[in-house]
Amino acid sequence: MKASFRKQQWQMLLATMFCYLFFYTGRHNFGWAAKNMAEDIQISFASVGWISFAMLIGYATGQLVNGNLADRFSSRKMILTGGLLSVATNIGISFCSSYSAILVLWCLNGYFQSLAWAPGTRIISNWWAKEERGSAFGFYTMAAGSSTVITFLLSILLVQNDSSWQYLFRLPVLFLLVAVIIFFVIARDKPSDKGFPDLYPDTAQASKTHWRQRYYAVFSNRKFMIASLAIGFESMARYGLIVWVPVHFLGTNWKDNPHYLWITLLMPLGMSVGAFTFGHISDRLLKGNGPVAIRLGMIVSAVLALLIFSTEGHHPVTGGLLMFASGFFVYGPQANFWPMSPQLLGEKYVATGVGVMNATAYIFAALGEPLLGFIIDRTGKTSFVFVAISIICLLCAAVVSVIRINNSQVALKS
Repeated sequence: MKASFRKQQWQMLLATMFCYLFFYTGRHNFGWAAKNMAEDIQISFASVGWISFAMLIGYATGQLVNGNLADRFSSRKMILTGGLLSVATNIGISFCSSYSAILVLWCLNGYFQSLAWAPGTRIISNWWAKEERGSAFGFYTMAAGSSTVITFLLSILLVQNDSSWQYLFRLPVLFLLVAVIIFFVIARDKPSDKGFPDLYPDTAQASKTHWRQRYYAVFSNRKFMIASLAIGFESMARYGLIVWVPVHFLGTNWKDNPHYLWITLLMPLGMSVGAFTFGHISDRLLKGNGPVAIRLGMIVSAVLALLIFSTEGHHPVTGGLLMFASGFFVYGPQANFWPMSPQLLGEKYVATGVGVMNATAYIFAALGEPLLGFIIDRTGKTSFVFVAISIICLLCAAVVSVIRINNSQVALKS
């Protein structure tokens, strides 16, 4: 029985990871399309930032709503729905030539993309014991980082093939289409759906509680809200890299030096490795004390961003190492945020907590995009983005330092 359940645990985790491995093909493709799109429809980089802002606000709104719904309805069905609608929206954008139409559709795409993350955490929480959750969430966050690697790889190949920006919205999302269908066939919401006893039977009570009660349990928890504020700054720094690093490197004479494009691939690769590593650091070395790991990652990220600014990526080896390291340290700490939901809120409100936390993350990320675009427009240099990112990382480190979690702390019960 134990061996059979263990096999199913890994099957559910891997199915959820596989699905999310291709989810970013529906939104991290934007940075690679941004430069040519701006030239084609004749808009400023600040306007590009507002398109990115619209998607992130749509995503944040969806996280706030869908995290709560995932504690009430089937996470499996929500993920399938979000994936299919995101594919449709991306393809729709590829046929648009209007700034306002792209803005609206990209905002809707943000909402559709939000139907995956919190429901995915609900599935993992249902299948994995508390003692292994940090590692499980580390694997899940690693899949998200690897999704950026895949998206960057596909985008670089299309850019080098001189494909128009429209194809960046048409081709990569076909992988997402296949992935969500495979996930839906394999995955199940909880152990009882496969004939096993549920690890946390009281989570079923969440579906019976009023939605206001679920939100109250989250918003009234001071430590959790401080953690949500901290991930806001972390996400702002992360998206600052994801959206503007491609613009920064495409701004160089990349056709004469095509290795510049491949240097950017090292950043999401670092993100993927960092997520896996930081999850294990929290579980194995810090006994679940995520804030300490987060603070370390953000301080190192601030230093790395200043180094990128000072070198401006002119040396390929130095630029590659800095890209990998910046991705590793800016994204790795995300794996330490998600376990704080069951740790601080209890089992019943995992998805609601993750939804609120991720909503905060993307509201901050959304606010950062027009700001960073404005900085480029005013300075005339994309490198100044990294100075802003350094400051943002330090703000995250300062906020998360307020949180104190004892190794022996028991999750609060509502």
